[in-house]
Amino acid sequence: MVEEVTRFVTYLLCFALSFYALSSVDYNRFIRLGKTTQAQVLHVLLSLALGYLVASFLLQMKLSL
Repeated sequence: MVEEVTRFVTYLLCFALSFYALSSVDYNRFIRLGKTTQAQVLHVLLSLALGYLVASFLLQMKLSL
C-alpha cells in the first residue's frame, strides 16, 4: 500500500513540477494565432509526458538503491 501511494505522489509532484517549468516556454512563437486551446492542450500533454519520464527515472533510481 505504501509503495502505491509513494508512486502516485511521485508522479503527481513530477507532473506539477514539469507543468510549472514548462510555463516559462513562449508557445506564441510556435502556435498560430487563435489556437490557444490547442496550445493549452499541448502544454498539458508535454507536462504529462515530461512528468512521467522524470517520475519513472526517479522511481527506477529508488529501486536500484
